[in-house]
Amino acid sequence: MIKNFHALYVGQIELDNVGHNGTPADDRRYSKDRLNEVFATARDVAQTMDDLGFHTLWTAEHHFQREGYECLPNLIQLGLWLATQTRRLKFGCAFNVLPMWHPIRLAEDYAMADIVTDGRVVMGVGRGYHTREVETFGAPLLDAEANRELFEEQLQLLLKCFNEEAFHHKGKYYECPPQVPYRGYQLTEITCIPRPKHLPVEIWMPIASGKTIDMMAKYGLKAMVTLNGEKILDKVVRDFHAACIKHGRQIELGGDMIWGAGVYLADTEEEAVRKVEPSHDERYKWFAPFGFVRYADEHGRTWGTPGAPARVPSLRDGVEQKAWFCGPPSHVIEGIKSIEAKYPGLEHFMIHWAEGLSPQEFKEQLRWFARDVMPAFAGAEVQFRGVAAQ
Repeated sequence: MIKNFHALYVGQIELDNVGHNGTPADDRRYSKDRLNEVFATARDVAQTMDDLGFHTLWTAEHHFQREGYECLPNLIQLGLWLATQTRRLKFGCAFNVLPMWHPIRLAEDYAMADIVTDGRVVMGVGRGYHTREVETFGAPLLDAEANRELFEEQLQLLLKCFNEEAFHHKGKYYECPPQVPYRGYQLTEITCIPRPKHLPVEIWMPIASGKTIDMMAKYGLKAMVTLNGEKILDKVVRDFHAACIKHGRQIELGGDMIWGAGVYLADTEEEAVRKVEPSHDERYKWFAPFGFVRYADEHGRTWGTPGAPARVPSLRDGVEQKAWFCGPPSHVIEGIKSIEAKYPGLEHFMIHWAEGLSPQEFKEQLRWFARDVMPAFAGAEVQFRGVAAQ
């Protein structure tokens, strides 16, 4: 039963000339001041969500994005600041790209945030997908196996920092601490200071290709799946559930998952599609080349594989795939509930902010969604009324 509502903001500025025939993604360039607008935008959207009773605002770590699509480099710092600007909203890291961090530094930063915000910053980790970012930071990405191997060892070290009073880690990439003399004795262990207030730490990770599902289940990670077509979503949910059961995690189908989709409200589906289509198309101008088209054809073949469509998807494709819900509140509610009904453990739904949509328009959509969609879900109705009554 869905009871928690989230939103994902990947850190775009208010883009101009958006849409399929708008400015080519790689041709976009913006000034320092324009790129810095994302921080005020994040604050304004966070305050709106806080007032409306949303659960978590998720943001994305990225670097060097002069094109203006993903301009937030440090999610823990951002969450710390946003927590001072709001009352109860949580701030999710979607995701700290672990290969670009030293795991101990990330563990320390997160522990501080967890303590001083009393648990309002939510940990998330990912492997990365921009070669410009990951390879520039000196980590592998083109070598996918090396990236996966590095990530897994970093995750092991991160969990030791969180969960163990003292530890020694020795792997292929790290030895912490090194065996060196210290104050007259040989160093054999270290303690991470501080450690989080709330243990075990809830750690989320995206499921994109599905190749890391078993690793996620093994280490107790939770899963985020966003903008997947209905067939792809179903396979991912069932594969993750099976992996969790295999590793002794007794969860219901859809449990420990956040499901995200595109949403746009209007009086009719036709009006909604017309209004949000340029923003939808702007998203895929940037993201489709990275392989982020998670749709399947009528035979279950993933788009881009032999025999399946290989084109950039239209918004109509997304609506048909149930990756996007467009129209009046009753129509959007029906669509979300049609997915919810399949997965008894599903408690989290996330709205994906289409990258070409202005902050003002997105805030208006959030208000309409909170007023006319959230109350239709029993778990969220009390939360919404409680915020409205204050």
